Amino acid sequence: MSRHAVAVAIAEALTAPEFAAIVDLVAYPVENADGQRAVTVHGQHGVVRLHPDERHEVIAGSDPVANTDPLAFLPYDQECADPSPENRRNAYPEPARRLLSFFADADRSPDVVIVHTPSHYFPDTGGHRGEHGSLDVIQSRAPFLLSGAGVAKRGPIEGYARMVDVTPTLLSLAGVPVPDGLDGAAWVVDGTPGRYVVGLLWDGAHCSDLLELAASGELPNVAALLSDGLALTGGAVAEFPSVTLANHTSALTGVGPGRHGILGNVFYDRARGEQINANDESTWHRSAEWLRPEVATVFEMLGARSICVNEAVDRGATWSTMQVIRSLDGGVSNLLPPAEHSAYLGNPEHLADRYFRWATQVDDAGLEQVLGEWADPSGLPDLTWWASVITDAGHHAGGPRSPIARDSLRDADRRLGGFLARLDSLGLREEVTFLLTADHGFETADESVTGSWAPALADVCGQLGVTYRDEGPGFVYLNAR
Repeated sequence: MSRHAVAVAIAEALTAPEFAAIVDLVAYPVENADGQRAVTVHGQHGVVRLHPDERHEVIAGSDPVANTDPLAFLPYDQECADPSPENRRNAYPEPARRLLSFFADADRSPDVVIVHTPSHYFPDTGGHRGEHGSLDVIQSRAPFLLSGAGVAKRGPIEGYARMVDVTPTLLSLAGVPVPDGLDGAAWVVDGTPGRYVVGLLWDGAHCSDLLELAASGELPNVAALLSDGLALTGGAVAEFPSVTLANHTSALTGVGPGRHGILGNVFYDRARGEQINANDESTWHRSAEWLRPEVATVFEMLGARSICVNEAVDRGATWSTMQVIRSLDGGVSNLLPPAEHSAYLGNPEHLADRYFRWATQVDDAGLEQVLGEWADPSGLPDLTWWASVITDAGHHAGGPRSPIARDSLRDADRRLGGFLARLDSLGLREEVTFLLTADHGFETADESVTGSWAPALADVCGQLGVTYRDEGPGFVYLNAR
């Protein structure tokens, strides 16, 4: 039986009514009669073929990704009134472009992808109260804020960017020509950018809640940046899947997963015959091994001094945290500062969460590194990239708008304040242009919505005599063990 026939059988089985609560979409690549690649997407109520020009060809029933509005659920009260919506009330920005990229790697792209519903709670296979990874608009919406030298003081404005726009924007701000061939485009500021460019990635920071808390004064340092710049209310649309390593890599290369090769946090490499777990504290420093060699990072394109703090995608940086970790053969846990002594921790009770505790240590160490690199005015980096992980920990633990998620944003804001104070002490704040973003958004799972597609997937493949791997879960590789 052909791969296409197996993919269709899997999609039809997993979009049966009994899986409506846990399976949002099932998709697989196809080839049009003219030889162009396309993607077929199955939902509970219909099937659509997505073409490279974003044309939707309905095959049966109704289009499961008909609403592609990147500004859906705005203003923010609309999202709050309808959290984690089901498919027919949801939106899926640029579905063809993102899925076509996802399926473009011959060795690493799966044959079929199964997408969780926003409400699906699956702790037995790595799920949390707060989740991301979907194609939908909220899990794909990261903040996109520009501030400082050269940026017009416009505050929140309607609009959106894409994760692949981060690298060209950083290059443009640094005065470096954006090379041809990137998937993204630069957001060009109105004035002359500063002498220094600082990129901030707050992992998993919820776009609308970040702006809401800044407006209410609960994130005073983000508010200070916003008063000196602009933020797109639609944020930056993450690449699919809306997970960490795929989008950190897209942000720092300007291309989608199908080109840079980091398909997700966990994926299978057919050429190597092995699973790759890219999103683990024991493997982050090895990202260069998996990044496709023909794809350049922003640090390689920059051609100037750069630092890369607490970021896996560091190839080409002049100095990076991961360089230090590689020199220590990956062993750094004993070097991290105690979480209990953090000057930036708002609520010590959150340290009962293991991830939150570790993230507090990592982010405190990250700030120390940034301050160290910004101590000597004679050797400052042209580009600073600083990733923070506490916001991911807080949103996973409680979901957006939860006390722990909002406290994680407040903790990150306090660390940002420490850096802004350093800039002020050096008299350099007016010479810096900032870009603040994240790698994905978040939605809250419903702890009553449980279940697994694993038995049904095994049953379909067993009946067809097909071996497979389900990585993630959700990435299905056929004829693989």
